[in-house]
Amino acid sequence: MKREFVSKIGFVSTRFAGTDGVSLEATKWAEVLTQEGYECFWYAGLLEKEKGIYMCVPEAYFKHPENEWINQKIWGHTHRTSNVTRRIHDLAEYLKHTLYDFVKEFDIDLLIIENALTIPMHLPLGLAITEFLSETVMPAIAHHHDFYWERSRFQVNCVPDFLDMAFPPRDLYLQHVVINQTAREELALRKGVSSLLIPNVINFHKPPSPPDEYASDIRQEIGLEPEDKLILQPTRVVPRKGIEHSINLLQRLKDPHCKLIVSHPAGDEGSEYQFQLLKLAKSVGVDIRFFGDRVNYKRHVNCYGKKIYILSDIYQQANLVIYPSIYEGFGNALLESFYYKVPIIVNRYPVWVRDIEPKGFKVPVMDGFITDYVLKEAKKLLYDKEYCQKITNYNFNLAERYYSYTILKYGLNTLIQNIYHQV
Repeated sequence: MKREFVSKIGFVSTRFAGTDGVSLEATKWAEVLTQEGYECFWYAGLLEKEKGIYMCVPEAYFKHPENEWINQKIWGHTHRTSNVTRRIHDLAEYLKHTLYDFVKEFDIDLLIIENALTIPMHLPLGLAITEFLSETVMPAIAHHHDFYWERSRFQVNCVPDFLDMAFPPRDLYLQHVVINQTAREELALRKGVSSLLIPNVINFHKPPSPPDEYASDIRQEIGLEPEDKLILQPTRVVPRKGIEHSINLLQRLKDPHCKLIVSHPAGDEGSEYQFQLLKLAKSVGVDIRFFGDRVNYKRHVNCYGKKIYILSDIYQQANLVIYPSIYEGFGNALLESFYYKVPIIVNRYPVWVRDIEPKGFKVPVMDGFITDYVLKEAKKLLYDKEYCQKITNYNFNLAERYYSYTILKYGLNTLIQNIYHQV
């Protein structure tokens, strides 16, 4: 990658923290760019980054009170008042000025917008970014993970004008990146803009380190006995993740030593689903445990003196991963399972069907429900160590071919070369 025009890159989103897919993939992009000699800086409302390389603007966080007030007024409604419009504009104007400050403070050459022009969890931030790009003619890359038209909760709204303007915008110097083929086609159809497909990736050329002393007690912290089998659902606790199917699988396994562990918190969609899952699991005799408050992007000890682990710590203790999601933009948990060589069961969500399954991975698949075949395969993967090792080695090698950092590096090289031609 040449650097005559670009040397300092600013990542922009509402949040770069925790273990959500956007934060994880942005970190991978920054890792590859740093290896290529670029400096990376961060702008968001919630950040977990090293000091000196970020600007934290609390109003940019999607859970900031002002943004939550706006969300309550615009989603599920077909009419907005002038007061709502004014407060959207006021917050957008403020955030736009902070973007100017961010670019000036770190002397940014290129912005990478992580999902903030894709899903309108923070509408004013999307407007602020759109206006900033129009006013500055700064080259930028919009990394799209999941569009608003893919989520039912955004379908009824009173802001179609803003959605058309900024999610995403049609900007001459803005390049678009999507993570699956369907998104690429829908973006072209709805917005008339082209995009580059860069799938989610993992550094398969650098195999994971073996478990260390820090994580040696994670099974005890979860509350497992030595003979227990850890069945991992590595997703947030939201309805589209299909956790009830995981409960059904454990019910049918009829092994009291199988424990279902959910590694992520509820996130932005409330706690009612988690409450109902607990009731369901109790009624059918399944042991389910939510461990999301003890897993984050880096290890540390929280204010209660409890160890905080990272995802790799729990993957390396898992006996089986179940991934019954109804919809995923791509599916980080899938690649993580391949990387840590843990067998996985997958629901046939659309991106799996179209983009991933044709590659030839050996994975038991369910089609909206647990079949006898899936149950039989789950037992083989849990209790036949030789069979399990053969399957996981095969999937690791295939994933290394299609979803490694080499793919990401090539895509980023293409995007930055496009900028040189524009300049």
